[in-house]
Amino acid sequence: MFRPKLLFTSLAALALGACSPQDPQAVTSAAIAKSVILPTYTRWVEADRQLAVSALAYCEGKENLDTARADFLHAQKAWAELQPLLIGPLAEGNRAWQVQFWPDKKNLVGRQVEQLVTAQPQIDAAALAKSSVVVQGLSAYEYILFDSKPDVANDAQKAKYCPLLKAIGERQKLLAEEILQSWNNTDGMLAQMSKFPNQRYADSHEAIADLLRVQVTALDTLKKKLGTPMGRQSKGVPQPFQADAWRSQSSLAGLEASLAAAKTVWEGVDNKGLRGLLPSEQKPLADKIDAAYAASLKLFASNQRSLTEMLNDDAGRQQLNDLYDSLNVVHRLHEGELAKALGIQLGFNANDGD
Repeated sequence: MFRPKLLFTSLAALALGACSPQDPQAVTSAAIAKSVILPTYTRWVEADRQLAVSALAYCEGKENLDTARADFLHAQKAWAELQPLLIGPLAEGNRAWQVQFWPDKKNLVGRQVEQLVTAQPQIDAAALAKSSVVVQGLSAYEYILFDSKPDVANDAQKAKYCPLLKAIGERQKLLAEEILQSWNNTDGMLAQMSKFPNQRYADSHEAIADLLRVQVTALDTLKKKLGTPMGRQSKGVPQPFQADAWRSQSSLAGLEASLAAAKTVWEGVDNKGLRGLLPSEQKPLADKIDAAYAASLKLFASNQRSLTEMLNDDAGRQQLNDLYDSLNVVHRLHEGELAKALGIQLGFNANDGD
């Protein structure tokens, strides 16, 4: 919502802008929107278009199961890269739930997919859009292709689940295209992050604050996605089936992709990220955050095992603890020192109360 009480501040800033046209926060907000966020959303759309094509080809027998699974993993990675960029339309309503349903503590995905293929054996994308968010997205798609119960390697089983698989592919494509279109509209997010004041932001500082809040929430979510299966929320008892992508054994790859995407918001293109807003006397903090990202990403890159495998032995569990601790360092630096240095009051994040 536009906040009138901030209008005076914004007008004063605009007046000063006549003397100093390059407001660093406005430049950074626009640069992150154009050079980091928009290309990532575009890749997501392209991956979901391929997913829709893949579902059709697989169900028509023109593509094998391995290729269908690879196309799913590509779409899932594109979605993981969006996690630190969930700002604007995709963060509103229940749209993110329509893409991925997590956490799923009661196996709602498996149960509701089974109910749906029985109740609506010839479901299409239009009907799916009116169904529960649990069955609309990548979590349900993953269940069909990777879970042992659907067993789509069997032709009869494949025929049973294919209408829903095709419907999910089409639904994800349409949703992604709709979100990208809303970003590019005349008064869409790209414009709102580039010119101030507007209906969403009274000034550029509000936009930068929103970006940092999204970063902090995303980094906190990464900790939850790793910590939950590790047992950090269940008295140390591992919960491998609570990982967000346990069926495809790609949970750690998703976390790594999300962290790498968060780093692009920090660094920006041509140093027009959050890092570039820190004054020179804050170089020690910038170096500390650089090192924290590098250390965490190095730990991810050096690991070749799945999360489930690592939970099965002491060495693996220690590696997971090291990963968690490294994510925690990145998260705490953003939440504490970076927010303070940028003059941002974070308040509550989207995960508070979980």
